[in-house]
Amino acid sequence: MLDLLMSAVNQQMNDIMRVLTIIATTFIPLSVIVGIYGMNFDTGASPWNMPELGWRYGYPAVLALLAVVGGAMLIYFRRKRWL
Repeated sequence: MLDLLMSAVNQQMNDIMRVLTIIATTFIPLSVIVGIYGMNFDTGASPWNMPELGWRYGYPAVLALLAVVGGAMLIYFRRKRWL
């Protein structure tokens, strides 16, 4: 009975760890994108700065990019039957 209980507890812990791993894996690329765009850029100082910072729809475009990346990762995890 003790082995059966330990097996059930381990299975539940594995399920929880899988969900937490998927959450972390989904938010890591989003954090990188937000970190890059969160830097202070001076578009007049260098030609190497991102041109979309001066674009009128740059902010909504980045939000759309974040939604697409996050959604694509969740779809991928769901197709692999990890979620």
